[in-house]
Amino acid sequence: MPRSVNHVASRAKRKRILKLTRGYFGARKNVWTVAKNTWEKGLTYAFRDRRNKKRTFRALWIQRINAAARLEGMSYSQLMGGLHKAGIEINRKILADLAVNYPEAFKAIVARVRG
Repeated sequence: MPRSVNHVASRAKRKRILKLTRGYFGARKNVWTVAKNTWEKGLTYAFRDRRNKKRTFRALWIQRINAAARLEGMSYSQLMGGLHKAGIEINRKILADLAVNYPEAFKAIVARVRG
């Protein structure tokens, strides 16, 4: 009896992955083994960078808060310590948004921390 390999399914699987690697450079887009390895490696990068994105955004928020706080004559650490002592629970994302888009509200928060 001849060996059955289900070529329809295996070809469809290869076609699906080659479709996902369209736009890659050189052999990465059309050579099966290279394309498969590139695609798998891309998944690991995606997993890693979904976590790293959170770190980089937090760093950006801290830089923005620090810059705005220094315009008010205060350092970032003094501001955050003052917020904690004053019992003002506001996260860095919102605080950075206030510093950039609503400077008057940010000034009010700094004044509350000082007073």
